[in-house]
Amino acid sequence: MIVKATDPPTADQEPKAKNLWRDGLAAARRRKTTVIAAFSILAILLHLALRFALRASPTAYQLPLLATLVLGGVPLLYELLQKVWRREFGSDLLGGVSIITSVLLGEYLAGSIIVLMLAGGEALEGYALRSASSVLAALARRTPSIAHRKEGGRILDVALADVAAGDALVIFPHDVCPVDGVVVEGRGLMDESFLTGEPFQMRKTTGSTVISGAINGDSALTIRATRRAADSRFARIMDVMRESEEKRPRLRRLGDRLGAIYTPIAIAVALAAWALSGDPVRFLAVLVIATPCPLLIAIPIAVIGSISLCARRAIIIKSPVVLEQIAECRTAIFDKTGTLTYGEPKLTERLVAPGFDTDEVLSLVASLERYSKHPLARAVLRAAEEAGLALAEAVEVGEKPGRGLLGTVSGRRLQITSRGKLIAQGIAGVDQVAPAAGGLECVVAIDDRYAATLRFRDAPRAESRSFIKHLGPRHQFDRLMIVSGDRESEVRHLAGQVGITVIEAEKSPEEKLAIVRDETARAKTLYVGDGVNDAPAMMAATVGMAIGQNSDVAAEAAGVVVMDDSIAKVDEFMHISRRMRAIALQSAVGGMALSLVGMAFAATGNLSPVAGAISQEVIDVLAVLNALRAALPPREISDL
Repeated sequence: MIVKATDPPTADQEPKAKNLWRDGLAAARRRKTTVIAAFSILAILLHLALRFALRASPTAYQLPLLATLVLGGVPLLYELLQKVWRREFGSDLLGGVSIITSVLLGEYLAGSIIVLMLAGGEALEGYALRSASSVLAALARRTPSIAHRKEGGRILDVALADVAAGDALVIFPHDVCPVDGVVVEGRGLMDESFLTGEPFQMRKTTGSTVISGAINGDSALTIRATRRAADSRFARIMDVMRESEEKRPRLRRLGDRLGAIYTPIAIAVALAAWALSGDPVRFLAVLVIATPCPLLIAIPIAVIGSISLCARRAIIIKSPVVLEQIAECRTAIFDKTGTLTYGEPKLTERLVAPGFDTDEVLSLVASLERYSKHPLARAVLRAAEEAGLALAEAVEVGEKPGRGLLGTVSGRRLQITSRGKLIAQGIAGVDQVAPAAGGLECVVAIDDRYAATLRFRDAPRAESRSFIKHLGPRHQFDRLMIVSGDRESEVRHLAGQVGITVIEAEKSPEEKLAIVRDETARAKTLYVGDGVNDAPAMMAATVGMAIGQNSDVAAEAAGVVVMDDSIAKVDEFMHISRRMRAIALQSAVGGMALSLVGMAFAATGNLSPVAGAISQEVIDVLAVLNALRAALPPREISDL
């Protein structure tokens, strides 16, 4: 099938039409290179079968190769001529000259292999770059298409575009909230962590605000929409993502940079040999041995081998270019929640009033918290379990608006609530409540008397501090930052624990994106995060990494996805990348150096075209064998 591109949209046409036209051209190019690569493989296999297995005549076994050169080589040569017109000289240009040379020499197999290398390389590159456009698809999948609107005692399914501010909407259990709004009926929990940066599921009751894109818990909620879907928080994130995708930088590959130097040298040597000797065979001999297979094959093999090694280490490489770019990054930017921390609250302080026993208070509170779905309840239960405390049965458990969690444990009346609610009730001993501090907290009243304040923080990962401290001396990072949507007190507390001095707190996705763009303009950046609110920043950074599997949107936006919930994998990725770059340079530069020696022999008439082709194959084998080492695990894969 022949795909013909239409003329591009004019300047006065809609941006959407321009995006569709651009995407259509990219898709057509990917299909074409994939078809050429597949056809080349089949043709080469058929040639070998006809020649060695079936002992066919030369005319018969050369036909598949000629078909490859005509159907695959001609389109590729046309594109290479366009590059020459634009004065773009890379390793693939010399490959095109080599195709022509191989045809003139009658080396059809060599020419077909070069066609395969060119088409296969472009197909792999196109596959890697598709991750940017798939981000918007992931966002679209997360956005609901309908809303459940209350009208006259009925619940009607309406299109999202038909929802207006002031409409009453029902959010069913585990539904995604379609618009921003305020709860008017019901109580429950909502997971907002991927949108706000807050590490916990948030309790919702009458009067609480809800954010579009948040995931509802087990209870149905009725909300009053405060914005249309098009004006909602999640819609704005999609707009930022789209803008970030359009401005994503295009990075030159290692092979292209080397080829820009190697190609003119090879052509100059070939022309000089022809001019000085008057023999065009020397021109052909130089070009045959100059065919840049170490660039076209060895570097991709080193990259693919490293991608394979990463996959075995639970590190998914979505864009191969990140393997080349990470070594040049000098600024590391981290999200807080779920990246440097576990994303779960942990009981860190128990401030008990005089007259109460610390362990007894924790045992009573944990006994009651077994009946709560609040995320702090899980932290209390874990603390009681770690302390080896026995739990008792709780009765008369309930949650009354304005009072918090209530119940009776071992004959004692408990109330677990917030500081403000306890003070408003005038509970005895309330003047002993400890001053407010950073993090989350709950206060406990026992038998209508203030008993304790329990404080919680999102605990840093065990390896966060050692990882941060080694980035400068071992990986040459000059600047380390935390950019988070969380509160400044929490971000500053964590930064002190892990050893980072530069922080940006309470930042929206738009503000995160602006910060990363400014930092990337000064130096190449690594951004590590885990949520939807990190996705635009990941795309704007030189290298974006997603930790864990909490968000499909973040995973689509990132060039690297760490499947294990461990920041130590970031260090492994950097070591694999450094090793890949060293092996790729050994293969490419070593192969080119050997080719240059062969070119000197060919230019002086001491190497015929056929001998040059054989010599080049030996060089290719050496370069490829060295490149294959990238897939083998090294002795040391991390220095943490």
